[in-house]
Amino acid sequence: MAYVIAEPCVSTKDTACVDVCPCDCIHPRKDEGGFSTAPQLYIDPDECIDCGACSPVCPVSAIFPIEDLPKQWKSFAEINAQWYVAKEKAKSQIPEAPRRQCPTQPGAMSAVRLLRFYDSSC
Repeated sequence: MAYVIAEPCVSTKDTACVDVCPCDCIHPRKDEGGFSTAPQLYIDPDECIDCGACSPVCPVSAIFPIEDLPKQWKSFAEINAQWYVAKEKAKSQIPEAPRRQCPTQPGAMSAVRLLRFYDSSC
């Protein structure tokens, strides 16, 4: 069982629920990209631990356990889940950054060895 954020959150996006969530499963946060364009907040059903801390702090009563979701908002269970699927799909389409090349000029080797000690990416 997970919690779901339903229609009353659309265009409201009050983040009191984000602040009380112990497992950071409500997104987007105000400091995340996409917050301003997201129509609502979403609960990740795979990360939600069903603690219920979010529901009583929601000022618009938009958060429900999935089994108590009102009939007219049943589609929001899938809307919440699909937001995370789309987010992961978008992440997978970002090309991987090329590995940084280590300097190999004479005289730089001692610095390179020191960097390798601290940074294994070389």
